[in-house]
Amino acid sequence: MAGLEEQRVCIRFCFLLAKTAAETVTMLQEAFKEEALSQARVYKWFSRFKRGDMSLEDQPRSGRPSTSRTEENIQKIRDAIMFDRHRTIDKLEAMTGVSWSSCQRILTEERPELWRSGEWLLHHDNAPAHTALSVRQFLTKNGMTMASHPPYSPDLATCDFFLFPR
Repeated sequence: MAGLEEQRVCIRFCFLLAKTAAETVTMLQEAFKEEALSQARVYKWFSRFKRGDMSLEDQPRSGRPSTSRTEENIQKIRDAIMFDRHRTIDKLEAMTGVSWSSCQRILTEERPELWRSGEWLLHHDNAPAHTALSVRQFLTKNGMTMASHPPYSPDLATCDFFLFPR
């Protein structure tokens, strides 16, 4: 893989040869193929060189680096999930002290195997969209287990649990 530094040197070289940014983009795409910098980034570097800043280093960025997705936090989430797989993100947040969005990101990006364990049941009601042949074939093909819903059963309606107090 071509390094960013190497491509920046090429951009500066083309700039010093009085090539246009468009010509430089074409040359980079020819030389580096799919690893070439985007047109917007080449134009950004050209404008920087025109301002007189010939440095190839990135500008310092404001803000602090993210500290939420550390190995320690990932391990906390893993331990909490392995102890009880029925915990919600809200419970994980309260237990570990890791923010809700960080917990969600860890579960989906860093450690998807924590929730893709195959132990899930898909609950469908008897709506025509859920019982269509194409839907049932897709679910069977992908090995998804379905929990059946008795017809006309108010016992499993989710609105009973969340909308109406006891």
